[in-house]
Amino acid sequence: MRERVTMADVARAAGVSSATVSYVLSGKRPVAPETRAAVEAAIEELSFTVNVTARSLRTGRSSLVALIVPDIANPFFAQLAASLQEELRGLGLHVVVCSTRARRDEERALLAEAVQQRFAGVVITPFRLKPEDFKPLVDAGMPVVVSADVSFGPIDLVTPDARVATRRALERVAAAQRRRIAMIAGPRDATGGDPRLKHLRALAPRFGMSLPHELVIRGEHTREAGAAGFGELMNRRHRPDAVFCGNDVIAVGALDKAHELGIDVPGDVALIGHDDASFASLVRPRLTTIRYPAAEVGRVAARLLTERLDGRTVHRTVHVEAEFVARASV
Repeated sequence: MRERVTMADVARAAGVSSATVSYVLSGKRPVAPETRAAVEAAIEELSFTVNVTARSLRTGRSSLVALIVPDIANPFFAQLAASLQEELRGLGLHVVVCSTRARRDEERALLAEAVQQRFAGVVITPFRLKPEDFKPLVDAGMPVVVSADVSFGPIDLVTPDARVATRRALERVAAAQRRRIAMIAGPRDATGGDPRLKHLRALAPRFGMSLPHELVIRGEHTREAGAAGFGELMNRRHRPDAVFCGNDVIAVGALDKAHELGIDVPGDVALIGHDDASFASLVRPRLTTIRYPAAEVGRVAARLLTERLDGRTVHRTVHVEAEFVARASV
């Protein structure tokens, strides 16, 4: 019996990567005309088809990919989900979105269910998981892609490179004559700590700024936590004149509290978010933020997952560059 032609076979025949073949099949990412022609010729020559049923029988897995995120109500994760689905749909794979509410028990339960249901793979943004929590998936040979600030061991990782963007944010704050900065950060028990806070602390002294412990407020990545944290900072004897936030949802909560207290942003306090969620340019004042491109994260995660499904065994880390976005809140 003739062996099934794989995407790797098509890629070798066309002289391209498996990811490029997936882009041609899905039609969701531009491919140079000559490259597309080479891939299509190889597909025709090898009689390649995406046979979901055959793949499921061969691997014993379904055509479902679990996307596990802390909060699907956050537009960043909604955009990531849309991008991931666009990339995988043409390959006969379908995304099931699972929201954990940033709870460790929910995260672990969903990973266990993915193994039990023999999903094709998992893409996850963990919040309170530990590296050892992924061992059952690794042992089962299940492709896993982690989207996070820190590594979880020998697992594919999509991670932000935000150092340059953070430096540019501090340059903007310094240019606005602000020197006493604060941060509304994530909870202490979040996996890997808070690299965004770490970057800020490391770079602030270059601009004659400091970030004392008393001006770091910890909380969940929610609007309510942002409001509470901002209110607490404004009650300090020495108020900050610039507040960085762990994400844009927190920043919107801080804006809510500023309006409630009659504090002008940016006149009295500058405000900087993170992620550049869809609402960041809609609130007033429009939110200055550090953009971590959700759509690109989804595309990279899809590519890594596709490579794993196609036989790659060595884990990879891909850095996605963040970008400073200057708007009206500084």
